[in-house]
Amino acid sequence: MFRRDLRPDSWFFSFLVGLSRSLLAFAVLAKNQTSKGFAPVIIETPRHTYEYVAAALDWWQADRYCEQRFAQLLFEPQDTEQGSFSKLLQSHHITGSLWLKEKDSVLHKTKRRRGHTVPVLVFRDKTDTKYVKVLSDFPALPAVTACAHLQWDTRTQEIATIFSYAVPSFINEFQLRGFVDEEGFVRFALIVHGHHSPYLPVFRADGQWHHFCVTWQQENGTWAIYADGKRRASASGLCSAGPSAPQVIFGQGTFIIGQDQDSLGGTFRAKESFSGNITDLHIWQKVLSTEQIEKVRSCWVIEQDLVFGWSSNALEVESTIQTVTTQLLCPGPVEECRVLEVGSSGFGYASCLQTLPFICLYSKDAYWQLKRAQLESSHSLASCVNTLAVRTVIPDSVFTSDVQDMNLSVALDALDILATVLREGEVPVLDPSDLLSVLQLLKQVSHVEIQEGDELEMLEQLGQYYIEVTELILEEQNTGTWSSVSQVIRGPMAVVELCDRMVSLLVPLLTPARTKITIQHGNIGVEVRELELSEQELSGEAYVVQSPEKDRHDFIEIPVEEMQRLKSRGLHRVTVKNMWFGYGSLQRCLSSSGTGAVSQDTAASDGGQKYLSTTVGTAVISSALLSDHQEISTSVRYRLQHRVQDLPNTLLGPICAFWNFSLSPDAGGMWSTAGCSVVMSLPDSTACFCNHTTNFAVLLQVYEMERTTKEELTLQTLTFIGCGISFFALIVTFILFLVVRVPKSERTTVHKNLIFALAAGEALLMFSELAKTNQVLCFMVTAFLHLFFMAAFSWMLVEGLLLWSKVVAVNMSEDRRMKFYYVTGWGLPVLIVGVTLATSFNKYVAANHCWLNVQTNIIWAFVGPVLFILAVNTFVLLRVVMVTVASARRRSKMLTPNSSLENQIGAQIWAMAKPILVLLPVLGLTWVCGVLVHLGIIWAYVFTVLNSLQGLYIFLVYAIYNSEVRNAIQRMKDKKKALSFTNCSHPINYLSSPRNTTSWETGKPSPAAESALPSPVQKEPPVKNITNKGNFGARIPIGISSIMSPERPAIELTAFKCSVSKQGILRLFSRRCHPEAVQLSSPHWTHEKGRNGGIQE
Repeated sequence: MFRRDLRPDSWFFSFLVGLSRSLLAFAVLAKNQTSKGFAPVIIETPRHTYEYVAAALDWWQADRYCEQRFAQLLFEPQDTEQGSFSKLLQSHHITGSLWLKEKDSVLHKTKRRRGHTVPVLVFRDKTDTKYVKVLSDFPALPAVTACAHLQWDTRTQEIATIFSYAVPSFINEFQLRGFVDEEGFVRFALIVHGHHSPYLPVFRADGQWHHFCVTWQQENGTWAIYADGKRRASASGLCSAGPSAPQVIFGQGTFIIGQDQDSLGGTFRAKESFSGNITDLHIWQKVLSTEQIEKVRSCWVIEQDLVFGWSSNALEVESTIQTVTTQLLCPGPVEECRVLEVGSSGFGYASCLQTLPFICLYSKDAYWQLKRAQLESSHSLASCVNTLAVRTVIPDSVFTSDVQDMNLSVALDALDILATVLREGEVPVLDPSDLLSVLQLLKQVSHVEIQEGDELEMLEQLGQYYIEVTELILEEQNTGTWSSVSQVIRGPMAVVELCDRMVSLLVPLLTPARTKITIQHGNIGVEVRELELSEQELSGEAYVVQSPEKDRHDFIEIPVEEMQRLKSRGLHRVTVKNMWFGYGSLQRCLSSSGTGAVSQDTAASDGGQKYLSTTVGTAVISSALLSDHQEISTSVRYRLQHRVQDLPNTLLGPICAFWNFSLSPDAGGMWSTAGCSVVMSLPDSTACFCNHTTNFAVLLQVYEMERTTKEELTLQTLTFIGCGISFFALIVTFILFLVVRVPKSERTTVHKNLIFALAAGEALLMFSELAKTNQVLCFMVTAFLHLFFMAAFSWMLVEGLLLWSKVVAVNMSEDRRMKFYYVTGWGLPVLIVGVTLATSFNKYVAANHCWLNVQTNIIWAFVGPVLFILAVNTFVLLRVVMVTVASARRRSKMLTPNSSLENQIGAQIWAMAKPILVLLPVLGLTWVCGVLVHLGIIWAYVFTVLNSLQGLYIFLVYAIYNSEVRNAIQRMKDKKKALSFTNCSHPINYLSSPRNTTSWETGKPSPAAESALPSPVQKEPPVKNITNKGNFGARIPIGISSIMSPERPAIELTAFKCSVSKQGILRLFSRRCHPEAVQLSSPHWTHEKGRNGGIQE
């Protein structure tokens, strides 16, 4: 059922909106019809607006036409939409083929033939004297590709040697020979290690320039010959005869152009020499693919694995050979583009140079925003510029701008005039239409093609005007205008794309004498440089920008490790493009709603602040590496100065981010943190690392401080004091375990490992703030903090497992249990930390502290295991409490059947409270308070106190109030006191161990002790063993059954077993040594035995 709005003004409002849009469209349409004589077909749908252009253009022109109008060439419809979209077009009488743009493919190749000026070697006649030697050291070649442009002399049909390569051990190591057959075709044959391929036709001997490539590789002896971009011959087995596999082409040989070497570097014969013209020879130590050969044919040089590149300086030319400079018209590549067949089969392909109609696609909101801006324009900027230029530089309407190719001179003149008008402030504030017109002009200029012969000084001047105009339109007074057209231009980062194109135009300015071009105007700077990777010692390349503020600068650099990696890939030189956009209207527009969204991992908070917003707080800086005009991915480091001032009671959290154009394409992209991490953050700057190149910035997350500075200082002070006390207490406890000779058992071993891990973690935590200024040291402290605290929690888990083994029967020997405990206690933390470092090395450390990065998912490498351990230990504690309470209830009924109900309840409550108080610190359950920190500052205090004093709890429970530790200390004192007696004839050796006097399992005196007793002493009857028959099917551990006994402490639950009391030992000792000094009555001995005897279940 449809919902009907019964408000009387709703239909009227809709009517007015529709009417206003219709009148707006009619007005603009009338203006277009007046100016151009016709109007394109406009098709509207609920989400998009389509503009059908009947004028046939090639694919590149059609794409530029739509781009000039802030639209996109129509993308390929989805399969589910294809039928309905085709019917929509047919309903507007649109049929035939239309250009499409494929989302997942980008056409990088040039769209037209271009001139290429090169030196040409002229071999006029066949002689035995003319030759050219290549001055290059050739390595061993397991694979090779040689390409060149060739013009064959049609006057002779004899065999000619295009080039020959000889080594001392073999003269005919690598050769290319050819001749003209009777049908007028040039036939080539390839020779490797003296093995000859057949002569096969490759191109017609028509006296024209032809491009050829020959390839060979050691594996299977595979070879191929290409001519004019097509494979003419290929086979395998060349130089693969014989029992052994083909050898590589040996290195350190001599390469001669135009002659066959019958000896190393000489002995030429005229009948085998070359006659014709040759140029643009390049040699690679690999087999080029078909696509790469097509690029080489189009006059692009592939730098990777290049052994020899065509250069007059690298040739030794015989004096009779003429060298001339000529311009080759490089063949344009055959490129196919996607087309939509309206009303027929669907999709197809056609040559991109073919002319076809097309459709420009707008989002509906952007289209109407564009129309409104055009209708409301005052055209003040256009009139000023056109008047000064005495011609139309900026058209009155963005819809009347044609796709026209500007030459360098026209583009320079247009930008000069525009910069003058903007600089003199004749138009103080740009209106939306003016801004769109300027962006249209900048798009046209960015498509300028540099022709051979153009003055490069004009090109550099064009770049300076371009940057100046961009800086002027980004001034603060135009911020509102940028926001008003954000949907049309798909975000302010569109201007960054335009500047990136402009920087690419500056590449021809680079020469061996001038390897860097830098332009900076106000708040925008660009740089393009060429880096030689063949140098012996490489260093990181940095682009440093001096900020308008004094003594502040931003920079971005390519680490030296990346330079080494590129060199190892076989690259000899790369081109680096850098741009910098200082803080201004660009950042303010990016921080506004709609473009300020950030795609990042979930951020964590400690409860001390509340997130408010995210803003672009620095300049935008970018870097890109090019090789063979294709971008190379590499990691970068950059540091940017903060431009946003701290506000009262706020905290700024830096985030390293880059602009991803592929995210939210309708909005022009959005910020993303993928692959980026904070290396170091200071109050006024942030250093970042990213594993790719693009446009970067530092986003500042603004938090409202929910804790005052005094509260934060109090928490830090409590943490430091508590950790210091705990560290000292843990060290004392650990030393006691080692010194007082506590009997060795599973529990003592587990306790010592827990104490060691916790003490190491708290020691590092106390001094971690001192390490945050040193990046390497802070990283190491973070890793060890992660390791030791993870180990501490793992041993807390082991404590729980050990306790569980005492509650529930576990069929595992003690040795196997200890191996399992060590793997859990130390192996698991090492595994977790190792995997975390291996997978998230660059975003491991937080920005402001030496701890895990809480802005990413790295923090879950600690929080996740801790939550699991706390859950397990909570379950163990509940089970222990249940068993303890049940045991206490049965014991109370048996020993004190006539006690009151209040006493029984009190005894059971105390039986339940004792294990909880004892086990909470050792099982780490005080950390559960961490989930309550967000509720208020009180919980933060409770959490800090409980966990910073965890070591003190362990010291009190497992050292001070531990009966076995106390007994061991007392035994040491007694032994020392016993040795001081001189009237005993024999030493009493059983005093060193309680096992000489009392059985640990039964609590009875040993036979030796019994024999020492006088006969009047009466023995207490043995206590009957009690067996648990509760519903849990568990056995009562040693000590649990006696928790309710008023004489036995509950601490034995996880501590140690009780020994014979020190009073009993002393009485035995005194009676042995001084029988006259002590008279032991039977009731007193019975009391001692009752208090020290144990019940084993």
